[in-house]
Amino acid sequence: MGWEIDAVKDTFVSFMVGLLFGLGLLLSGMANPEKVLGFLDLAGAWDPSLALVMTGAVAVGLVAFTIAGRWRYSMLGNEMKLPSNREIDKRLVIGSLTFGAGWGMAGFCPGPALVASGAGETKAVVFVAAMIAGMAAFEFIERARKRA
Repeated sequence: MGWEIDAVKDTFVSFMVGLLFGLGLLLSGMANPEKVLGFLDLAGAWDPSLALVMTGAVAVGLVAFTIAGRWRYSMLGNEMKLPSNREIDKRLVIGSLTFGAGWGMAGFCPGPALVASGAGETKAVVFVAAMIAGMAAFEFIERARKRA
């Protein structure tokens, strides 16, 4: 019985955090590809407003990860599982470049694309479908690589 209450509590908290994140993306304009592309257009009509959003997000993340690094368990009592790998390798660099190129072409990254899809934006739905196809291709390649 206790694990069922914990599962409901975890699900509720996850939903509320996701809702807050989605609302933040909508309010900041991050779910609007035109706003994002305006931010990325350094040589044209550059819109610096998202730099403030990113700065705020990095600051909050820095504080949160610093605090979380000292804890063994989350506020909900779950074990903390923070990444420990700090190596910058070829796969990380290629993945980062691919992510940046996709972000620059579409004006979406995964979180805002899901929010915009939920709002019914066709371009975001296409982006999410392509993102899922890319994830499936990655899994297929990784499994083939591990077998070889």
